[in-house]
Amino acid sequence: MATRVPRPRPAQARTTAGGRTGEREPIRRVAQNRRARHEYEILDTFEAGLELKGAEVKSVRAGQVSLQDAYARVEGGETWLLGARIAPYKYSSGFGVVEADRPRKLLLHRKQIEELRGRVAQQSLTLVPLSLYFKGGHAKVELALARGRRLYDKRRAIAEREASREAARALKGLPD
Repeated sequence: MATRVPRPRPAQARTTAGGRTGEREPIRRVAQNRRARHEYEILDTFEAGLELKGAEVKSVRAGQVSLQDAYARVEGGETWLLGARIAPYKYSSGFGVVEADRPRKLLLHRKQIEELRGRVAQQSLTLVPLSLYFKGGHAKVELALARGRRLYDKRRAIAEREASREAARALKGLPD
C-alpha cells in the first residue's frame, strides 16, 4: 500500500481589499482633529497603532469616531489615548460591545515611548491626536507633540494665514 505524500503549495502573494496582488491599500483617513492645529503649535508627529476590541473596528471603518477632546498620556511605560469617542457599532449584538469613551492603548516602540515621556515632562508639552486612519488594514493614529497656543498666538496665526491667502489670490489674478 502506497502512502500519499502531500505536495507543497506555492507561496501566495498577499492581496489587498480589492483582491489585487502586489498593491498596497491606500491610506484612508477616517477622522481628523482640525481644532488641534488651531489650539496647539505642532512640534513633532508620530504614527501609532491603535488597539481596538470587538466591533470597534467596524465602527471606525464606518467613520463613527470623534477626536474632538482627545489627548494621549504616557503612564506606566505605555501610551494611552483618552477622550476619543468611538460609537458602538449599531449592528453588533450585546456580545463584544465596549464602552465608547474607554481609554485605548496606543502601540509604539519602547524608544518612542521613552522619548515622548521625556519631552512631555521636560518641556511641558501635550500629546494630541491629529487624525485616525487605516494603513495596510491596521488602524493608526497620527499623534502630535504640541505646545498650547495663547489667544494672541492664535490671532497671529489667523492673520498670517489670511495674508498668505490674499497673496496667493493676488498672484493668481496676475497675467503671465
